[in-house]
Order: sequence, then C-alpha cells, then structure tokens
Amino acid sequence: MGQIQVTRLEIEGLCVIEPAVHGDERGYFMETYNQRDMHEAGLDMVFVQDNQSMSRKGVLRGLHYQKQHPQGKLVRVLSGVVFDVAVDLRRGSRTFGKWYGIELSAENKKQFYIPEGFAHGFLVRSETAEFCYKVTDFYHPGDEGGLMWNDPDIGIDWGDVSNVILSEKDRKHPGLRDLVALL
Repeated sequence: MGQIQVTRLEIEGLCVIEPAVHGDERGYFMETYNQRDMHEAGLDMVFVQDNQSMSRKGVLRGLHYQKQHPQGKLVRVLSGVVFDVAVDLRRGSRTFGKWYGIELSAENKKQFYIPEGFAHGFLVRSETAEFCYKVTDFYHPGDEGGLMWNDPDIGIDWGDVSNVILSEKDRKHPGLRDLVALL
C-alpha cells in the first residue's frame, strides 16, 4: 500500500485513516486523499462534495444524517481538536445503536471514514477548530435527520459537556427509541 494506513474498527465500515506525513525543519507534506491508495485499501467510495466549517470551543454539531440520500463521510481537522462520533443507524446491523468516538486534530492528522447509514457529530475541544469532510452524496436540505446527542440509550461519552453549545435544531432531535419508528 502507498501513503496511508487504514485501521478497520469493530463497527463494520468505520475506518481510521492515517496518511504518511513527510516532515523536516521546514514543516511537513502529506496527501490528504489519494484515490489509488484508498482503492488499494478496499475503500472504493466516490466523493462528490467537500465541506468545511469553523467552530469555537464547546460547539457540538450533530448528530446528523440524511434519510433517503445517505452520505459517507471522510472527515479530518485542519486546525484545533474535535471529538468525532459516529452512531450506527443501519437497520439489521449487529451494531445498530452502537457508537465510536475518536479525537481528530491538526496535530495527529488522523482521518475518520463514516459510511452511509450512520449519524455523525463532533464536539470542539480546542479554542476553535476547522473541520473538513468529503461526502459521497450531495446535501439535500429536505432530507435531514438527527439523533439526540446525549441520548442515554446510546451513552456517548463526550467528556466535559458543561459548556456545550448547540444549534436550536440540534436541541430537538429524537432519541434512538423514537427514531427507530422513523427509520
């Protein structure tokens, strides 16, 4: 394999991707995406859109998904630190309702691949964070879905959320039990 190391996680489809970083006293260089390396690693998704956001400390975005046009996401952090989470919402999956979280930072340069069928969100742990991600389908505003970020049935350990900042929309997402009826 070329320039990446892929770690497949216990929840099928989730992967941590670590690019080769070439550094010296001047700084560093890395390929953030190489289709050939991804295909060699068995990751043959096609990305159609790139997105980027900046958020301040305590902002929690999520947990989001699209209903009829699900998106696979390859996420990474350009500056700062986030705790990134994926929750399995695939009907019939042996890990339905299970979550996985990982710290992504500009320093560790890790990327996280979340396939279609997952809710996704992140919490900013640094003063600010720039977050970018590639997606496998276009954004469809009328197709948005959400899952309650602090649903006790899922039990995500976000760490310190004493000063969490949520959008009005993210405050109103249903829990997993209510969501099951909608899926």
